Amino acid sequence: MRRKASLVLLACAVFCAALSPLMRWYAFPRLARIPANQYQDMVLEANGAILLDYGTMRAKNVSKVTIVQTLKGNVEAAKKIEKTAGRPVVVWDSLSYVQGPDGKMVSRIPERYIFDAHSQDPVHATGEMVDGDPVTRQGIEFKWPFLTQKRDYEYFDAQTRTAGPIHYKGTQTFRGLKVYYFEQTIPWTKVPMPKTMPVQGITPESVARTGTTRWYSTVRRFWVEPVTGAPVYGQELHKEELRGGTLLGGRDRVTAFAGDVRMREDYTEHTVALVKHNRTLVLMLTSYVPWASLTAGLLLLAFSLYLEARARRPEDPAPARTTEPEPVSA
Repeated sequence: MRRKASLVLLACAVFCAALSPLMRWYAFPRLARIPANQYQDMVLEANGAILLDYGTMRAKNVSKVTIVQTLKGNVEAAKKIEKTAGRPVVVWDSLSYVQGPDGKMVSRIPERYIFDAHSQDPVHATGEMVDGDPVTRQGIEFKWPFLTQKRDYEYFDAQTRTAGPIHYKGTQTFRGLKVYYFEQTIPWTKVPMPKTMPVQGITPESVARTGTTRWYSTVRRFWVEPVTGAPVYGQELHKEELRGGTLLGGRDRVTAFAGDVRMREDYTEHTVALVKHNRTLVLMLTSYVPWASLTAGLLLLAFSLYLEARARRPEDPAPARTTEPEPVSA
């Protein structure tokens, strides 16, 4: 019986030992993926901002500028691209909608972002765009890869349509989570006018005819939970200017928008709670189950060897039987 039990335990030990790397290197890349149908929205605010009044073409202080950013997974587009890409793909149709304190639209910029569902690497396909302009993204946008590293990444900037380094600046604690802090600085750069302007009758083409150009600069900051690669908080020191041309009435430049843009508190709380939940799921695949399986395998192997040794140990000799002396016949 000991021999049979040791063989069963040995088989269980081999199974557990094999399960450990399978979970980490086989199951994790196939199960840890961004859902193709994911939908999320985010509200950011810049309190005490500066905003251009297009009626007077003068910059004025306003109480608040609100940016509503939505990301909607396009399942049908993802399925079409997957046929040629040969890997799971996510297509996010994004909209960044900026409104002033009166609720009126300041700008709206749509995007289509196509990326690998697991690695978050960009996937280039027809339809990839920013504000209707075709682009070929390099680097990440919106989300870091699973198991984010302490290093710099290339981050795509939608305003300039280019990618630049976003630098790892250190590890911090944010509302009970260990996070990596990243920062990117975009110097003053000439950027296109939005296709949708806030004043009827003003178009990018009509502004271009006046010789006025749009310039932009920002300091972008993200606090990223490294297991999921999800930002739990974001901030931008955002500046936009109109420069030159007859539209400004002889002035060299005027501020179009300037503000310290931050995630609204209720969205920050929701994001932190969601990331904590998803972090546990990712750790199940990358840490908890693999290490538990490996530990169980080693314990089962040790117990199997113990039983095998007991089965092979020679038994103690049987005690000598003592017999009663037989009577001697006369």
